[in-house]
Amino acid sequence: MRPAPEITPEIVREHGLTVEEFRRITDLIDRTPNMTELGIFSVMWSEHCSYKSSRPYLRKLPVEGANVLQGPGENAGVIDIGDGLAVVFKIESHNHPSFIEPRQGAATGVGGIMRDIFTMGARPIALMNSLRFGDLEEPRTRFLLNGVVDGIASYGNCTGVPTVGGEIYFDSCYNGNILVNAFCLGLVKTDRIFLAGAGGVGNQILYVGSKTGRDGIHGASLLASSEFDETTEDKRPTVQVGDPFTEKLLIEACLELFEFDWVMGVQDMGAAGLTSSSFEMAHRAKTGVFMDLSKVPLREEGMIPYEILLSESQERMLFVIEPGHENEAFAILDKWGLDGAIIGEVIEESCVRIQFDGKEVVNLPVFPVVDGALDLKREVKHPEYLDQVAHIDLTELPDFSRGDTALKKLLACPNIASKEWVFEQYDHMVRLNTLVLPGSDAAVLRIKDTQKAVAISVDCNSRYCYLDP
Repeated sequence: MRPAPEITPEIVREHGLTVEEFRRITDLIDRTPNMTELGIFSVMWSEHCSYKSSRPYLRKLPVEGANVLQGPGENAGVIDIGDGLAVVFKIESHNHPSFIEPRQGAATGVGGIMRDIFTMGARPIALMNSLRFGDLEEPRTRFLLNGVVDGIASYGNCTGVPTVGGEIYFDSCYNGNILVNAFCLGLVKTDRIFLAGAGGVGNQILYVGSKTGRDGIHGASLLASSEFDETTEDKRPTVQVGDPFTEKLLIEACLELFEFDWVMGVQDMGAAGLTSSSFEMAHRAKTGVFMDLSKVPLREEGMIPYEILLSESQERMLFVIEPGHENEAFAILDKWGLDGAIIGEVIEESCVRIQFDGKEVVNLPVFPVVDGALDLKREVKHPEYLDQVAHIDLTELPDFSRGDTALKKLLACPNIASKEWVFEQYDHMVRLNTLVLPGSDAAVLRIKDTQKAVAISVDCNSRYCYLDP
């Protein structure tokens, strides 16, 4: 193994951490972290994982209700729809990866949101998306649009989950930063909802899914949490690469594993990969985790602990199962052609200890890593443009003497015109549950073997937000 480099201020900055944050890390763990541990803090304290800028605002939102079975804090929200059934849903952005590599960025956004749903024990039954692009006259906008739509279509279609609706909005303000939001809805029995906790000292940590490679390293900290500049194209290797056919196998294998009571917890390896899944599961259960990275299935030779822990290779899950059922789990994974390995166990001490080739490479307390990042109180400033739009003189607007001229101009606007050219690329009828198709105000899906149906829509009037944030 290569000798660990000295932790310098420059290395700290390269990991997306400020001097103040690094000082807080050393105070919390009472020592200087090694390079692998610094990488762990880098991803776990990133905007993408910690929400350190948005947490103060998110706490103000209502999260409880008569039918809410699970609110924020887990992989997805759960709403009771009666008769022992619940819908599981979530929407999440994949903006930066999609701007750099539109097809893979959008595709892995779809794959990630689906894993958040079936991680809860639910079968994904519908996908939607909310997209924002720049001026259509810009060549790069067309490149991004075509790539994102192709990525969404290819991943959803190949996994057999219908894409039943969405929305697209164009404005020059998105020229330098498109928005790609993926939504997934799933269905689950209320008595078979699974949570992401590593409970039960002595329970086994089971790695499931694709092998780990070097793709997506620092996708959360250096890509999703950074701004775009002239070095943007250099960040292309941090974009994850997805395989929808493996995702389909993973869905079926996980749903089969969920039938057994010896499955105690599960978490997908999304942003920050094995790092976030292990630390967050330990944090939720108030336990600890021991892992041996030498047992992780690898796709590339010579990978070091830093790379294994920060890899964001797609289609991977982390299960906690009771000891004695390992062979049963492996039999199911072999049936679906997926890798599986016992890579550790749950421990009582609230820390994550990791070894590689017989040597300890990480020993960190759980709380500082997961909850140690302080809320960022960013400067708030009244935008000057609000003063300008508040004094618009309506008499200066064009006077269309005939209404049909204005109507034609409106219908020609890409924000109003039909989006059929987009949604015709999506398979919205797979599984034959879609009652109201894309192009309507909302999609409607039947719940098989019941008298129920669910109506879903995703919508945002960006201009309203611009005029009155």
